[in-house]
Parts: sequence; structure tokens; C-alpha cells
Amino acid sequence: MIEMLVGVLIISFGLLGLITLQSRALMVSVSSEDSQRAALLASEMAALMLNQDDVNVNAADIATWAARAADPASGGVPGGVATVTVTTPTTARVQVTWVPVQSTGGASNTHNYTTDVVVPK
Repeated sequence: MIEMLVGVLIISFGLLGLITLQSRALMVSVSSEDSQRAALLASEMAALMLNQDDVNVNAADIATWAARAADPASGGVPGGVATVTVTTPTTARVQVTWVPVQSTGGASNTHNYTTDVVVPK
């Protein structure tokens, strides 16, 4: 009888470990998806700049893009903040910042994707 209880205890620990592993795998998968969405959003703004041959994008286009970046239902990231900063007449910095869903908050849990766009003149 005791041997059977020890066996059940060992199996229970094994199942608990598998559940924990599955939970971590899901968190990593969601984090990876958020990173890919941020990269796609930044690439979209970079493509717009390159297509119009200018880093100075219309403010309405930037506002629409930033609003979509903040809405996960429309391809954005959770808690997303997207900005475009023109650094020189031919260079701009595109930045997407977000807070993962599983995060408890705080600055250390903020994720960031930044890319610099150079439009040759």
C-alpha cells in the first residue's frame, strides 16, 4: 500500500513538472509573437518612408499606425506605443514598445523594438 502511494506521489510530481513546462512554453510563444508583430509594425513604417522617399511622414499616417500598434486585435502589441523620431533629414528612428500580457508591470518588463531608417537622397 505504501509503495503504491509513493508511486502516485512520484507520478504527481512528474505531471506537475509537465504542466509547468507547458505553461512556460506558452509564455515564450506569446512573447515571440509579440516580438514578430512589433518588427512587422516597424517594417511597415520603414517601407512607407522608403516608398515616399522621405522620412517626414504625414502626422495622420503616423497617428493611424500608432493607434493600430496599440490595439492587439488589429495586429498591434499589448500596451503598445509606437513612435517615429526624425534624427536627420534622411534618417528616422522607428520604435515600438510594449508590455507582455503575462508581465506584472514595471519598467524592467517593458519590451522594445527599434529600427533606424535611412532614405538615400
